Amino acid sequence: MKRALVLLALAVSTTLLTATLAQAGARRFAWNYESTTTPQGLAEYEQWVTWKTDEQNDHTYDRLEFRHEFEYGLTDRLQVGLYLADWRYTRTAAGSDTQLRTTSVEVIYNLAHPATSAVGAALYGEVALGQEKFAVEAKLLLEKPLGRMLLVGNTVFEGEWEDTDWVENVAKFAQTLGLNLELSPRLMLGLEGVYEVEFADMSDAGPSLLHLGPSLAVRAPSVWLVTSPLFQLTDEDSEPDLLWRTLVGFPF
Repeated sequence: MKRALVLLALAVSTTLLTATLAQAGARRFAWNYESTTTPQGLAEYEQWVTWKTDEQNDHTYDRLEFRHEFEYGLTDRLQVGLYLADWRYTRTAAGSDTQLRTTSVEVIYNLAHPATSAVGAALYGEVALGQEKFAVEAKLLLEKPLGRMLLVGNTVFEGEWEDTDWVENVAKFAQTLGLNLELSPRLMLGLEGVYEVEFADMSDAGPSLLHLGPSLAVRAPSVWLVTSPLFQLTDEDSEPDLLWRTLVGFPF
């Protein structure tokens, strides 16, 4: 009942935003990147919030993750981004804590624009550095317009070194998919999925995880919003059953 009320409140709040927001360029997905980049000379601030909860091994588990990103278009094909601080609040049966994790630099290069090519494509790279974490991430971003619909897919490879002196290392592979329908210039509805596998010590594969859920995107001249709750379809008790990400962007 508690989770249902929270979901209802968030859904109602997001729906009310659509009554006041008008059209603007914005992301359509919370868990997927599109292949297009910020136009040359334009900048944007993005606020990320990701909520992870409902872990079967620990019913008190809750985690809120925050990212604060500035993006800038160096050229019409090359976009750079700076994540000023990635931090999180975690509550478990053992207690709660707040951690400042990393500062990150991101680069996206558009290889093919979806408006002029059969498939839009881009390369994504990110380096994250913190006191107890170093990570390198690479993605291939694909995008295919289908009339008022948009199909995207991201192939993700990531290496992480964590703990004191970065002695704990892990590799991750993920495949994300998103399908989106433009109902109006203001409002888009869609579906997103994330499949991922983690490799301890860069070699030992862990359980496969699959999350799937709806997405909602709203556009405006000076602000945009996209939100997507994903629900675990696999049966891994040590992983959250609900992942909910919301992004708010402010072009300037």
